[in-house]
This record gives sequence, C-alpha cells and structure tokens, in this order.
Amino acid sequence: MVIIMSKETFKSFARLHPELANAVVSGSVTWQQLYELYEIYGENNKVWNSYFSSSTVDTISHSANTVKDLIHTLENLDMDSVQKGITNIQKTIGLLQDIGIGSRKDALPYEAKPIYQKFED
Repeated sequence: MVIIMSKETFKSFARLHPELANAVVSGSVTWQQLYELYEIYGENNKVWNSYFSSSTVDTISHSANTVKDLIHTLENLDMDSVQKGITNIQKTIGLLQDIGIGSRKDALPYEAKPIYQKFED
C-alpha cells in the first residue's frame, strides 16, 4: 500500500522547517525535488538531516540563549525604578491632558474669531 503525501501536508512540513526555503533560495535544490523526497521518505527520515540538522540546532541554541538573556535581564531589573518611571509617565500624561494637549471629551471645541473683528467688539 502506497501512501501519497498531499501538497498541504508538505506545505505544513516546509513551514515548520524554514531551512528548506533557505536551501531553495541558495539554489541547491528545488521545491519539486523537496516534494518528491517528502513523498518518497516522509517527514521522519535521515534524508532531511542534510537540510536542517545544523540549522535547527543553531536555532534551538540561539532561542535558549535568548531566553537565558531575558531571564538574566529580568533578575537584574530594579522594580522600584520601573515603578517610578511608570508613575512619572502617568503624571506627564495627566499634565498634558490638563493643559489640553491630550484629547479630552469634555473640552469645548475652539472657535476662531474673524480676522476683521476689532478687539472692542
């Protein structure tokens, strides 16, 4: 019994492995060739190792480093200074709204005076 893989399952597989697109862009392989390999071998075969083994390992290690950097940054974050900064921003926004720069629903629209009108009028 031969199971033929559909184009949609291949597209899903290709989306999970952007390294395949890199191989096509570099000109080392075509989408047709990749699809044929997918039809013959399926998703879980050693044939794919040449396309995404090193890239996937690099991506995973890069993601792990990014998460470690984020955790390190959050550990060293001074929450008091963050709270003071947020409070200052809130005060600034309130001040700007009070002097009319911010949009206020209760503010009356500005009515321009005609230029030809004198001050005594």
